[in-house]
Amino acid sequence: MKRIGVFTSGGDAPGMNACIRAVVRGAVYHGIEVFGIRRGYSGMIAGDVYKMESYSVSNIVQRGGTILKSARSKDFMTPEGRKKAYENLMELGIEGLVAIGGNGTFTGAMIFGNEYGIPTVGAPGTIDNDLYGTDYTIGFDTAVNTALDAIDRIRDTASSHDRIFFIEVMGRDSGYIAVQSGIAGGAELVMVPEVLTPISEVVETLKQGWSRSKSSSIIIVAEGDEEGSAQEVAEKIKAQVDENADIRVTTLGHTQRGGPPSAYDRILASRLGLGALEGLIAGQKNVMAGIINNDLVYTPFEDTIRLPKPINEDLLRMVKILSV
Repeated sequence: MKRIGVFTSGGDAPGMNACIRAVVRGAVYHGIEVFGIRRGYSGMIAGDVYKMESYSVSNIVQRGGTILKSARSKDFMTPEGRKKAYENLMELGIEGLVAIGGNGTFTGAMIFGNEYGIPTVGAPGTIDNDLYGTDYTIGFDTAVNTALDAIDRIRDTASSHDRIFFIEVMGRDSGYIAVQSGIAGGAELVMVPEVLTPISEVVETLKQGWSRSKSSSIIIVAEGDEEGSAQEVAEKIKAQVDENADIRVTTLGHTQRGGPPSAYDRILASRLGLGALEGLIAGQKNVMAGIINNDLVYTPFEDTIRLPKPINEDLLRMVKILSV
């Protein structure tokens, strides 16, 4: 293999640049030419590709976002779009790809690989930590710490004013950010998509706190919770408790995606980027590089996409116990 391409796709995640850097520097080390593909599959179709050198990734390990930019491509979902992408790669002599992204990225890579035989190895880049085949994904640790910083600040004002705060964190289909930031932030309750938490349980938790003279509370709500957004949950609660209760809502939103990656994410991204590259060199294809029990492993895209990654029930149990 003499030439490879690297791209980022889907939602950005802190640490993606560190991963790109590892792929590029690793390729240079192994004597392989590496091309950066801007804006993911959209750039592949448009031919927005450029050769990268070691200096191309200087001073990016500490930067959030992705220097290759990211986008979601409807055109790549069509046979015509994938054919154009393939033709552009063949024109450049690109023989393999490293895809940095999440579920949607790997779904596209699997279909593309099955149709045209271009080997692709993925590196899991998503703050949601929802991919089977790795203990942690690139960006998750930073997102948790960003959320935790906000929770700590809100705790101060909640305590000062005897307020109940509902804080919404990202996690349309996954409650990993909610659970870990909730435990670390001392939340009274965490609401996640994986487990139904009825409004009655939230009300009971608040009432138990009041019976113990607890004057303020923090409830963490993952954006995909079955009861709705943090705003919707807060409105339901207000209708069932003391109308004089001071209830506020904070939605952290895309602040969780930005900012410099943590040390853990920089190291994880570097391991996964180099692991994806060297897996590609060794003949791996249609797999994702992951870290399980601190070991580098490769999981077929099909399994990564299809198999669930449940939250450890002990963590959910811990939230309840520690909020007493």
